[in-house]
Amino acid sequence: MTTYPRLGMDAVKVLAHPLRSRLLGELRSNGPATATTLAEALATNTGATSYHLRKLAAVGLVEETGEGKGRERWWRASHEMHSWFASDLEDDPDGIAAADWLHGESLRRFQMFAEEWFASEWDWPVEWRDAGGSSDYILDLSSGQLSELGRELFEVIERYRKTDPGADPARVVLYTFAFPQPDRQR
Repeated sequence: MTTYPRLGMDAVKVLAHPLRSRLLGELRSNGPATATTLAEALATNTGATSYHLRKLAAVGLVEETGEGKGRERWWRASHEMHSWFASDLEDDPDGIAAADWLHGESLRRFQMFAEEWFASEWDWPVEWRDAGGSSDYILDLSSGQLSELGRELFEVIERYRKTDPGADPARVVLYTFAFPQPDRQR
């Protein structure tokens, strides 16, 4: 099973910044880039982009590629994805605030992707319209079962990430959210 780095509290706090989160997302989505090309893509300035890339690099989220000429520096995401656990942050109010912001940012990005899909869905061939979609499930599980479900889903997703997409591929965004209903706490 492939594993991805588990972020420490410092990395979560560094990532909980609008531009830093967008920079990491851009590098993961579109590959290595310079601060200048990232600034253009994200409609910001090169100075801010360079500063925040260095902050991300300090906690191991991005790294220089070693390419470039002169003062030109190319950056890439250090990993395709990462994780953290609430238990890593529970004793630090700033860590909790950072995780809360990151959760909200994840929801905002999900909403943006979903709205873009629904706005353009009918422009896609029928095979793609039938393949895409959304579902919700309500399950009664123990915390151990929920952990096992997450592990199994991760394994399935990893299998597909490593498979050649063949002809007619498209970038697919897959979100998973699994949490207990707050009003059903036991």
